[in-house]
Amino acid sequence: MRPVYLHGRALISALGANLPQALASISAGGRGAQRMELAGGTSWPYFRIDHLESDWRCRAKQLVCAAAREAGLEADSGAPLFVASSSLDIGAIENGEARLEDGYGFTEKIAGWLNWTGPVYLVSSACTSSLQALLSASRLIGSGSVNEAVVLGVELSNRFSVSGFAAMQLLTSGKPKPLGLNRDGITLGEAVSVLQLSSQPARWRLRGGSHIVDGRDPTGAIPQTVTQMCEQALAASGLKPSDIDLIKLQAAGSPINDVNELTGLAAAFESLPPLVTLKAAIGHTLGASGVAEIALLTACLEANIWPQPDYPIDPDLYAGLAQPTAESVQYVLADILGFGGGHTAVILEDTARVNGKARGHTKNE
Repeated sequence: MRPVYLHGRALISALGANLPQALASISAGGRGAQRMELAGGTSWPYFRIDHLESDWRCRAKQLVCAAAREAGLEADSGAPLFVASSSLDIGAIENGEARLEDGYGFTEKIAGWLNWTGPVYLVSSACTSSLQALLSASRLIGSGSVNEAVVLGVELSNRFSVSGFAAMQLLTSGKPKPLGLNRDGITLGEAVSVLQLSSQPARWRLRGGSHIVDGRDPTGAIPQTVTQMCEQALAASGLKPSDIDLIKLQAAGSPINDVNELTGLAAAFESLPPLVTLKAAIGHTLGASGVAEIALLTACLEANIWPQPDYPIDPDLYAGLAQPTAESVQYVLADILGFGGGHTAVILEDTARVNGKARGHTKNE
């Protein structure tokens, strides 16, 4: 299999309209969640992109095109485009806009907005959508079928997702506290994110990954499957557990899932590497979370800027959150655990880490 590299990235989130704004927001202490009003006078915290437009699809088009520009996408490249989302355009339907024929119709809309000439695929598998899309795109490049591929994660404002999570009592009424003491639920959020992959060398290499579906707990992580996920990702990457310098957690603030994830990781690693989570900064962006968090993760590593937890960590979890530096990290395992039993992980390598110091940059910096 040919090596696969990250050549372009973009993120529009509650932290800002691009990655530089996101890093600046994190340096300033982050941005809090807004409130989303639901029927019956209830409301829940929600990490909303600060971009106002009454027409839902018009807003979506503006955000998608802005992310494509930040990532430096070339519409006429003929590369495959993987669109990943769990809620698609349900927000437009809620606002009374015309219903499209099927779920793929939203993907066709996006391809039209971007004037995309290559093949377009839809991946919609709940929270693991964009990370599964990333693995699929990587396999195409690794096999020699294509030289480039693009993954676009789109998760935009809608009341349906928030209502569903609220009905299952999975949301916090305050702020998310991943691994935190007295954590009581997650906060959802919006994101539009792009990762552009290529066979041409660049700073970040996608070494491998794994995806396992274990439906014994349709809404939660299973410790043994988390362990298996890590073992398979390491085997696919040709690495040992001791090679991993950092783990980007799923951890979103769920009382049980945070425990299950750490239990599974502890069984896969003799000594847990440093841990980070990004959901307290941008929320859980569902189908977009895989690419959104990798875009932010790599940017944070390069800039040595990290969200600072402003809450106490649960001492019973035997693990805390780190403030890593690029000099200390060569291999990163990033996971997403989702509804339906999805357990997905990828391993990234910082190829510019030379003699203990990282050098270089991604194409769009």
